[in-house]
Amino acid sequence: MSEKPVENGEAEVASENTVELPTNGEPVSDQAFEEVVSGALGAVGGTLLFKMRVDQAKEPHHAAAAFVGQGESRQFLILTMPIAGGHLSVETTAKSKSPIAGIAAAYAHLADAFSTAA
Repeated sequence: MSEKPVENGEAEVASENTVELPTNGEPVSDQAFEEVVSGALGAVGGTLLFKMRVDQAKEPHHAAAAFVGQGESRQFLILTMPIAGGHLSVETTAKSKSPIAGIAAAYAHLADAFSTAA
């Protein structure tokens, strides 16, 4: 499976099709984050692998791992948004400094193995 950065590919398209959640003093809910991620991935035919809340003291945020494409052309993405609201950030796992970047491909491979065994 390829984890090369996307060149003129899906990650840029996903980034262009995302929205910003306004900061209204309330934290972005898990449901609101999932809706934004689902909309972005739906625009490029992506698949959500998992999502989580990362409660770092410095910058708490929502994070999700996803992929676009199939087979050798599959690209893994990390999507993040501050809990306080703002822009959804989309980057390839190859460029991400997020600790969940390494988990994304492993999780996808595990899901592939389970679906093949079923």
